[in-house]
Amino acid sequence: MTANPAEQLQRAGGRTLARLLLKTGVLFLLLNLAFAQLNPLPALGRISAYNILLPGRTRLPYGEDPARAYNFSLYSLPAMLASHELAAAPVPPPANEYRVIVIGDSSVWGYLLPTADTLTAQLNRSNTTTPDGRVLRAYNLGYPVMSLTKDLLLLTLAHSYTPNLVVWCVTLESFPMDKQLFPPLLQNNPDAVRALADRYALRTAVDDTRLVQRDFFSRTLLGQRRNLADLLRLQLYAPLWAATGIDQEIPKTYVRRMEDLPADPTFAGITKGQLTQQDLAFDVLAAGFEAARPAELLLVNEPMFVSNGVNSDLRYNFFYPRWAYDQYRNWLAAAARENNWRYFDWWDAVNAAEFTDSAVHLSPAGTGQLANKLAAAIVAAAANPR
Repeated sequence: MTANPAEQLQRAGGRTLARLLLKTGVLFLLLNLAFAQLNPLPALGRISAYNILLPGRTRLPYGEDPARAYNFSLYSLPAMLASHELAAAPVPPPANEYRVIVIGDSSVWGYLLPTADTLTAQLNRSNTTTPDGRVLRAYNLGYPVMSLTKDLLLLTLAHSYTPNLVVWCVTLESFPMDKQLFPPLLQNNPDAVRALADRYALRTAVDDTRLVQRDFFSRTLLGQRRNLADLLRLQLYAPLWAATGIDQEIPKTYVRRMEDLPADPTFAGITKGQLTQQDLAFDVLAAGFEAARPAELLLVNEPMFVSNGVNSDLRYNFFYPRWAYDQYRNWLAAAARENNWRYFDWWDAVNAAEFTDSAVHLSPAGTGQLANKLAAAIVAAAANPR
């Protein structure tokens, strides 16, 4: 029996829908295969509204509450740098600019500090000039989570912007070998970490299981949907950042740095007499001086809180027993002498009252104390290049 016209139309519509679904599925599969093969994510990360339609950020994206801070952590190195004001800096620097890039941990980034009170912001506000008349212009490439390898990676990314000087603020907590790959930023950029280790012959364990290994599916469009969404979110927060200047939620109250300390004599699980230089990433530090060339590198052992509370005879603060920190300072000073590094040991240069929620986070006033010392050191470096 011949089907009536309505049935024929229904069957034809079903076949058309089936073909459409098949074609869509094939196209989606091909798109995912092409995405995995071409890996366009780095190129997409370089497409940014920052520094073109809207101002660049004064510090790298980092945060946990984007709804309040208009900022969040992501793992795309190209997108992070494209959103930063350094990406708009002319190369080479203008004749009247002495360009300084500052790298380090959350104290440099400016944890619990408004953008106007960070170390680089206060350096820029000082209107410091070099002896030849150039104006100091500092850029904040600090990033939270302590690791010398993380600092080195950011330094290599910023190198193409031809700084005149690099300032590297360090502390012992960034040195242990097992801390080098602790930052999620490194774990999610394994190729960059391996390239860094290969280029500078680092002892960093490039086969570390913490490094994210992406299988084929995770490289597809579907597998990269979170990273793609992060690229879009970073752009969507640009107008809010531009309108408010807010990139960090600073609570009105917070837990103050620890004054009374535990009776624990160990550092990173190591007892007195057992710590060796091989336990610390001095090779990464040396690589930083090489990576900065032809710019000079000014190394700063950053200020830290020194407690007068319970067990302060055993420990300087929550981070460090006295024996470990004293040994570290001796090793660092010896390395600076042997290698002719420009080095400043400012571990006790800031008043204890100016530390906020940790042994290395400074108040605006404490940051100002450090900025004043650093500005003078930068002028001296500019006047007497090595």
